[in-house]
Amino acid sequence: MYDFYKDLIARNDSKIVLLVMDGLGGLPREAGGKTELATARTPNLDRLAAVSSCGLLEPVLPGVTPGSGPSHLALFGYDPLTFRIGRGVMEALGVNFPVERGDLCVRLNFATADAQGILVDRRAGRPKDEETARLAAKLQAAVAVPGFEIFFRPVKEHRAALVVRGPGLAEGIRDTDPQVTGKPPLPVVGTDPATTKKTVEVLTSIVAQAERALADEPKANRMLLRGISFFHPLPTLEERFGLRSCGIAAYPMYKGLARLAGMAVDDRPKTPADLVAVLRDRWADFDYFFVHYKYTDSSGEDGDFERKVRMIEECDALVPAIEALRPEVLAVTGDHSTPAVMKGHSWHPVPALLHSRYCLADGLPGFDEVHCARGTLGQRPTLHLMALLLAHALRLSKYGA
Repeated sequence: MYDFYKDLIARNDSKIVLLVMDGLGGLPREAGGKTELATARTPNLDRLAAVSSCGLLEPVLPGVTPGSGPSHLALFGYDPLTFRIGRGVMEALGVNFPVERGDLCVRLNFATADAQGILVDRRAGRPKDEETARLAAKLQAAVAVPGFEIFFRPVKEHRAALVVRGPGLAEGIRDTDPQVTGKPPLPVVGTDPATTKKTVEVLTSIVAQAERALADEPKANRMLLRGISFFHPLPTLEERFGLRSCGIAAYPMYKGLARLAGMAVDDRPKTPADLVAVLRDRWADFDYFFVHYKYTDSSGEDGDFERKVRMIEECDALVPAIEALRPEVLAVTGDHSTPAVMKGHSWHPVPALLHSRYCLADGLPGFDEVHCARGTLGQRPTLHLMALLLAHALRLSKYGA
């Protein structure tokens, strides 16, 4: 679809900010109750909703629960059904690992299993980053497969990246994370035994060696494999939309997503306040800014309704500082919904607002799922958002005579 827009691109000096509150959408705890977003005190987002165009975004297709990769690619204007990027690649790029064509990239979860090998915590208690670095170094020293280079890199909390480099590797390996506790990790299995045999053997050996190396760990005694994939470069936002773009995120995977789209990535943010400070610092250098706020998603995944409410309120407090930079276009939305009652991603559409000099002001009394459903943007694919941002920034010329 976006090949159509290429001939319409008009460059100017406008600034576009996309603030992504990860996992923003939610559900009530009880019938007739309020979602996390509707419960939160969000005076700044509510004020913006009154003077913005609002709606609901569907990340992939109706009823499809998206991962973080496809939902963010849709936000950046890449059709998630056409551009399929594995999570392993995003994690490796997120920690700035020099990924090469043919590298097999894996996102690892450190996890806790009981004496019978049954998972009791898929995130090993969310260890501190320095603990994850120690665990990755331990595996780096303990795991070896003849004829292959093996790289373990810490990411954040329970996450790490594994990169395998060598001959005969193939995609098509299923995750070993069963996605629930109360079950053992799944075996390494390929979708096509004929083409994945060698890769299954290599990864099975790595998992077995890792399990022996982690056997004495009180919590992180298992390693789950997810998003096993090759690196396939994408056309950049500069090439597709004429945008000099910058990604500002604290979590490595979202830095990886930004790098995939050709964004410059600033590694300084550590706290929510840092996001705005870096945005301010890089303001003169770029046209488009992707600002990623993670904590709404992680609290939803933990099933913590109250904490997700607090994290929404924390992000709301950042909005005035972003507005003070006077971007021509400001959009606020999420990549997907993560209802605390579901403890994970869901298929529900995500509230969104788009503010510019040229937007229709919906006059809504608040920013939440129910109010946004009444907005002039309607319910539409997330993929459409990039074109709307460009249009409101006057970066699309007229089509036809």
